[in-house]
Amino acid sequence: MIKSRRTLQEYRTTLSPAEVLTAAKRFFMQQLNIYSAYIDKEGPNYCTFRGQGTEEIVIAATEKDGATLVSGSTYLYDMQVARFFTTLPAAEPATVSTVTGGEA
Repeated sequence: MIKSRRTLQEYRTTLSPAEVLTAAKRFFMQQLNIYSAYIDKEGPNYCTFRGQGTEEIVIAATEKDGATLVSGSTYLYDMQVARFFTTLPAAEPATVSTVTGGEA
């Protein structure tokens, strides 16, 4: 088994899943620096991006307990995912959780 250093972050927002994905596309694709990324794949509740060195960012959104649960997963873009979460209106209670590691 290979140990993964992928980080998973989660955030709760008042936006709908579709609004979250639109915001993610705008945030990651319009940056004009080394952290910009382009859309790779997308579905009704997720989108994946590719950045520098083919780094992958996955953003998923689903309705849960009266809010939208947003999860972001990446190997290298942890700070950018956390920054993206700060652009979303928080649902109460506003929490960000992070899990690093796991099995791949």
